[in-house]
Order: sequence, then C-alpha cells, then structure tokens
Amino acid sequence: MGDEFVGKKPNNVAQNPGRREFLQKTLGGLGAVAGLGALPPVIARALATHPRVVHGSIDDVKHIVILMQENRSFDHYFGTLRGVRGFGDRFPIPLASGQPVWFESDGTSIITPYHLDSTTSCALLVPGTPHAFSDAQAAWNQGKYGEWPLYKTPYSMGHYQREDIPFQFALAEAFTICDSYHCSVTGGTDPNRIMFFSGSNFDPAFGQLGFNCTEANAEPDNSRCVVSGTMPSPGYTYTNTAFNWDTLPDVLERAGIGWRIYQDPNDNWNGLMHGGLAFQSFREAAPGSPIYGNGMSLWSLEDLRNDVANGTLPAVSWVLPNPMESEHPGTGNPDRGGDFTSQVLEAITSNPESWASTVFFLTYDENDGFFDHVPPPAVPSYNADGTLAGKSTIPLDGEFFSDPDGAYLDPRDTISGTVRPWGLGPRVPMYVISPWSKGGWVNSQVFDHTSIAMFLEKRFQVTVDTISPWHRAICGDLTSAFDFTNTEERSFPTLPNTGNFATVEAQQKALPMPLPPVAMSSLFQESGTRASRALPYALHVTGSTRTASAVSLEFANIGAQGAVFHVYDMLHLDRIPRRYTVEAGQLLSDDWLTNGDAGEYELWVYSTNGFVRSFKGNTVMQMGADFRPQLSLEYLSSGIIVLGAATRGDSSGLIEIAANAYRTDGPWKLEMPARSARSIRWNLAASGHWYDFTATADNVSFRFAGRLENGMHSMSDPAMASGL
Repeated sequence: MGDEFVGKKPNNVAQNPGRREFLQKTLGGLGAVAGLGALPPVIARALATHPRVVHGSIDDVKHIVILMQENRSFDHYFGTLRGVRGFGDRFPIPLASGQPVWFESDGTSIITPYHLDSTTSCALLVPGTPHAFSDAQAAWNQGKYGEWPLYKTPYSMGHYQREDIPFQFALAEAFTICDSYHCSVTGGTDPNRIMFFSGSNFDPAFGQLGFNCTEANAEPDNSRCVVSGTMPSPGYTYTNTAFNWDTLPDVLERAGIGWRIYQDPNDNWNGLMHGGLAFQSFREAAPGSPIYGNGMSLWSLEDLRNDVANGTLPAVSWVLPNPMESEHPGTGNPDRGGDFTSQVLEAITSNPESWASTVFFLTYDENDGFFDHVPPPAVPSYNADGTLAGKSTIPLDGEFFSDPDGAYLDPRDTISGTVRPWGLGPRVPMYVISPWSKGGWVNSQVFDHTSIAMFLEKRFQVTVDTISPWHRAICGDLTSAFDFTNTEERSFPTLPNTGNFATVEAQQKALPMPLPPVAMSSLFQESGTRASRALPYALHVTGSTRTASAVSLEFANIGAQGAVFHVYDMLHLDRIPRRYTVEAGQLLSDDWLTNGDAGEYELWVYSTNGFVRSFKGNTVMQMGADFRPQLSLEYLSSGIIVLGAATRGDSSGLIEIAANAYRTDGPWKLEMPARSARSIRWNLAASGHWYDFTATADNVSFRFAGRLENGMHSMSDPAMASGL
C-alpha cells in the first residue's frame, strides 16, 4: 500500500491555567492509565463487587440496565485510546486520491483528524454537525469516504484525548470497551433509536416478502418519535403514522419478563429519546396498562435507586436522559453526560447483592457528524448503473431504503442511485459494565443496536423476530464481552469525580471556539496494548488467475460468525468498493477484469479486527509464466499459521516471505520445484497471535495480516500506533 499516514504526537502547547489548575485541584492526578481523578464511592462499589456465580453462564444475569446517549463517534471519543482500533490503525482504507482515509476534504482543503483541546478552547461545547440520512450517505460515499467535512462541517474531524474526557477514558479502562460496535442506520437519532427499541427501523414484514421499504413504512429521518403535548394530560400528539410491529417491551411483556423505562416523559427531547413512541402499542396504551405504566410514565433516577434498594428492579430497564444529560454536542457535553452516567451507576450499584447480578450497557445512538475511519460492515451498495457492488450469501431483501424521488439524498450525492443501504453505520462507543466485564478489556466483534436485543433473546429465551437475517449473520449478541465463569479479583483504575461539571462548563464558555488547524494535524494514539476478548472469526481470502483477463477472489468463512469483506481496487479507487457478506460456514467468489489495465491488478481486502489481504500482479504475465505459484493459509488451534505453496507450472521458482511487523527474523525462502507443494509455519504466541507477512514470487505479491483466533483471549494489536 505504501502511503500510510504517519505522524507524531503534537507538541505540548501552553495550557489555559484556569482549566489546568481546575483539573488538578478538583480531579487530582492518578497517572496516564487511570486518567485524572479521585475514586468516587460509586465506582469503588462497582469494581469491588464480585459477580454472583451460580450457573457460570448468562443465566446468572438477573438485571439488565441500558442507557443510550447521544451523537458521538468512536474515533471522536476514543481514537487516541491505547489498545483499540483508532488513529494508530496500520491499515486505513484508501481514498480516491490514493491517500489514506485520514485525508478528508471540505471541498477546498484537506482536513485530518485534529485534537479538540479543552485547555485552549471550549472544545467540550463543540457544536453539533449535520446528521441526517442525506449527509450521512454523502459523507460515507458508499464506502469511498473522502469528503466527510464537506458534508459534516470541519468540526466532524475533531476528537478528544484522555485529558479532555477523563471520565469516559477511565470508564473504558475499568470495564470493557467495544471498538467494533456500529450504529445500525447510516442516519440520525430516530432511525437508530427505533432500531434500538424494536430490532428494525423498516417494516420487517415487507423485507420478508422481498421488498425494500420507503418512507411510508420505514424511518429514514426524525419523524415518528417526535411528539408535542404533555403526559399524562392532555397526552402526546404525534407527527407521523405509527408502526405496528413489536417493540422489545412488547416481547418482554408477552413473555412475562419485567421491564421499565426510567424517564421524564415531558423532558425526553420531545420524544426523540424514546424509540417506542413510533409504535402503535405505545401510542394506544391506556392508563393502567403495563405499556402505559412502565413505558409512558414518569420514573425518575430516584425511583431507580429505590427499586434497586428494595429489590424490585425489573429484569430489563432502559434509562432515558434529558437533552442536557445526553452528551449531545451543542446541547449537552461529555462532563455533564459523565455525571449523569455516574448517577445511574450510583443507583444500580447501591445494593451490592443486586449489582452482583447486573449488566449495564452504555452506548450512543449515532455518530452525529463526527468522523470514524473504519468502513462499516454494510450490505453492498448499488453502482450508479444499477449493478450491485458485491455479493452476499444471505438474501438482502429489505436491507435498502427505496427513495424513488431522491427526497432524502443530497443532490450532490450522485455516486449511487436512489436505493441506498440502511447500514450498518459508523462506529459509536459501547461500554459493557458489569462484575463479569471488569478489567479494561477491548472486544472487537462486530455489534450494532440489534445486538442488545439478541442479548435479551439469549438471556430470557425470547424471540425478537423483527431482527433481519442479515443483522443476525453479521452482528454478535454481546456475550463474548463477558466471562461468566471467572470470579478472579483484579486491580482496577479509578474513575474521576464528575460532580463539578457546572464549573467545567463555565470555564469552557470563557474560552474561544475550537477551530480546525491551518496546517494538517499529525495523528496520535497512545501506545500500548490491552486485554482483548477471543472472537468468533476464521476468515480466508484466496486469489487465482484462470484467464489472462481476470483475477478471481474467493472469500471463505470457517468461523462461527458471519463477516463482511471490503475490497478496494487500487487501480480504480474512483469506483465504489465492493462488499461481500459471507455467513459462517459459507463462501463466495467474484472476478475483477484486468483487460483494460494490460493485465495489472492490485486488490486490498479488509474485514473485522485488522484482517487484511492484498493481491498484486499481472494476469497476462501469470497465465504465460512457466512458474505459477498458488498460496493458501491455514490456522491451527495451537496458535500456528501455515502458509501453503503449490505450483502448477512446468518450471521451478522461488517464493520469498518477509515479516512486516511483530517479528525480527526472516526473510524466508521456499525453493519450489516444478509441480510441487511446500509449506512454512510460524508460531504466533509471542505476538498475541497477530501476524503480518508478504509473500512474493516473480511479479506476484500476496500480503496477509490479522489475528489468529483459537478461542483464547489475547491482547490488542501490539503494532497499533507503532508508526506514530
């Protein structure tokens, strides 16, 4: 690839004395790993409590508490956090310019990710950015990226560091952070919260019949959750028609599973926090009914504390913030949102017996307009000519939004037609907080908002039949984030005090607005690794040339979870990258014509958790060569990777292999007699099972990188951020 953006941590600038002294005085200094802060009693309780292990399984979970905050992307919050897939990613996707994805254009100049420095500007009060379906589709550019700040404003490229949001960083250090959790829809609040509360934002019955939905039976932008009026009198007035499929509360209620939504129904951002308001079962709920009583009424944080204290906490609880508490840029802010999270934690940890069997999921509905560099695992896009850019082993019925008049598209966005993928969308933060997920882990399995619904299915043996087959194939159920059998005591970092958010806000308001730097910023990510959960992936891609005018790739998935492969054609980066959905136990193949490039090709394949393959060569030369090597990989459960080589030609040849990272030995040479087969193997134990090699023979090059999964927990990529 050869054009990776390498930068250095920006030089320290003169800090605003007020902000610096305030942080030192009110939060104290506990070192880089722990972040800034003194240990609040609530966090001491959360970390000190052992899980209640009875079955050693998910059945030990008695309470699930769910909080969805607002509008932050993963890179925006955690691109600089050590041990996650952030700004130190060694394999950023390429742009049409040939530069890595960091080099985004506002239409005039290039803007790279830059630090929103809260010591020199009111960075914590950064304004919101566009986040509707139209600008989200345009910025994503069907996987090409390139013009994120053009459609989302230059603020979209801003991000925080540890010293700016110490509470959020320390929460990630104390529990588990998911760095491949995506919002479900490439769009805004309503579509994602409806997905979150029901498992779908489009009528699942239409999808099952093979139809893509329109605005009549789907939610592309904020409409159906928006209400006016007050509860209980005179009640809500709704702005659009109701959906009639089941919500998660409907499913739980029918199964006899206790649930409740803790909210102020008159301070939930005119209904936007509450995805259930889009549905007929909520709108028609009568006073005295379970839906009305538990899902439309006032239940405060004090009620939550009392339910925990009295042993009456329901099996499933949702907590809805008000606008100021939601972390929404331009309205709330990270400090105030952190304080709200701290209050929820205080409530649910106040009873140690209850907390010992509780799981707390904290995520965000969508990314606002904030940039995230990881291409979302999505269904294939349509090219402008109506052909599908990719394939799938599973039917894609219903996974697209049909917008025949282009009413929900930016008129400048002409790369595709008016049938657009719903998602997945960009990554958003997801914390898994529980006695079973302590210890600063990272989990890199692909998840989205349907994953929480699948976790409820797993725990309570219910069925959420609105979740599409594609989402079930690609998105996990979050169980891999837990170790339900482990009661081992660990030492944990502390979380900062959040009670002084008003003072922080006042100090921030006295500072100037943050502005993108005039010169391009260098990338920074903290060095180091973190404990990383085992993942269910075992992926393969092999390349072959059967004719002088085409190269073929075969995508094989021998793991336990489906995956999406993204293929970028380095000779045609103006084209939409092809995407391939391959279910567990399935394979797909496709061809790339090379006759227009005199036989030349260079294809880069990306998938989850740093899986990369590249294929470079010339089909004309390969078909005419006497030495025609074929390469394949094998993963062994012992932590060994095997490169197999075979030649079909009539001449001998040499294959050379070099390590690109993780090891200092090599290179290795395979002398290949005519029509022979040989192999070479490497033990990956020393690198936490991470590998990155390039094999070359004549004019053919094959690069293979990723992490071997053998069911054992490991560590995050030790080469992450090594080039910064």
